Amino acid sequence: MIAALVAGSLFTKQILWTPISAINMTDIVSNQFKMSGASFVGTDKNGNPFKIRAANGYQEYDNPDIIFLDSVSGTVVRTTNGIQVTDNISAHHGQYNRKNKRITLTGDVHVDSDNGDQVRTNELVIRL
Repeated sequence: MIAALVAGSLFTKQILWTPISAINMTDIVSNQFKMSGASFVGTDKNGNPFKIRAANGYQEYDNPDIIFLDSVSGTVVRTTNGIQVTDNISAHHGQYNRKNKRITLTGDVHVDSDNGDQVRTNELVIRL
């Protein structure tokens, strides 16, 4: 009777097995560092502030200088003819190169400046 109870409990439990072949090792090795709600704040070479936010970001193991971003938004301040202009920027995707201090935005890029300028494009490169 006891053997029947023990055997019955073993047969009713569900055991989930993940075969090694089902694990995507490329994804594990490629995407070593992931962030959600990422935010980068700093100043450009002229001392003007910038702030970049992203819903998600990740770095690849073999390329730590590049941060890949999704749902990007932010502000960049620039000086034009002695007047400071704040640009509000948004894009579907972006890449922030920490070494070169360059942001490449792609996918429905919008730039709305406080001086009334507007830019709509598929790709925009910002040198900080």
